[in-house]
Amino acid sequence: MKTFNNKLAISTSSLGLHPSHSLDHKIHAAASHSFEGIEIVHADLKNYTTSRKVDIEIGADLNFEGHTSPLEERLSVAAEWIKIARILGATYMQVPAQFGKDAIEDEALIVSELQQLADLASAAELVISIAYEPMSWSVCYRTWQDSLRLANLVDRSNFGICLDTFHIASKIWGNPYDPSGKYPSGDKNLANSLRDFVQDFPLEKLFYIQLADGERFDPPFSDKHPWYVEGEAAEFTWSKHARPFPLESGLGGYMPVKEMVQAWVLEKGFKGWISLESFDRRMRDKSIEPGHCAARAENSMHRLHE
Repeated sequence: MKTFNNKLAISTSSLGLHPSHSLDHKIHAAASHSFEGIEIVHADLKNYTTSRKVDIEIGADLNFEGHTSPLEERLSVAAEWIKIARILGATYMQVPAQFGKDAIEDEALIVSELQQLADLASAAELVISIAYEPMSWSVCYRTWQDSLRLANLVDRSNFGICLDTFHIASKIWGNPYDPSGKYPSGDKNLANSLRDFVQDFPLEKLFYIQLADGERFDPPFSDKHPWYVEGEAAEFTWSKHARPFPLESGLGGYMPVKEMVQAWVLEKGFKGWISLESFDRRMRDKSIEPGHCAARAENSMHRLHE
């Protein structure tokens, strides 16, 4: 049986979501459970510096291209993030595909702005690579096909894609409104996507892969659900509450993570980083320690290997 030996990382969001779950504790927990790298989430870094009264400006979340604010302001924030990334010795800075409802959808403008971001990140040593993430509720670039087309237009060696199993599955396969948890054509959509990915995706544009599962809604999601927020995409609601680690079926996970890893990693021959990114509401409990979360993540990866 083929298996994978990619380096494994984990997001700090996957190691506890209570304010008391400190960044240093999360890093130690990850290192103690076989993880070789870590994705440092904005909120964790900001909380850590604030709690220690460190005089450093972290800035706002980087929802970058097509934003209605002046580009100079966004580039100024990005410059601070890039500076921090260099201090941390980071390889990548992750940028989600724009999801603001008032975003400007002019592709020529979007390409130009992302080129300027990539150029800013490569203007000095250490070069920071921009990992652009298509999300299932993004405005223009929700699939790997859309984001790859954009990356080709941006045409910068330090601009590539981060693929997340949750976002792709919840866009083309999983349906929170249906009792089955799937779109009627979900299996076909997924099979076609995986086949085309193996055939067409250039490995040099795939910077890293994030793994997460998703819980099936039972009963199906609706405006009567306690998590419902008026005007918020169902996939966003799903993402922030109910993303356990891969193959945690006992916690409701049911997405085709195994099939996606089989295609994206094994069949495609991807050798880069694989990172776990969970957003599990249970981790908001103060008593759910980072070490417990890291052990869950480690067990998840063992099951996936098996």
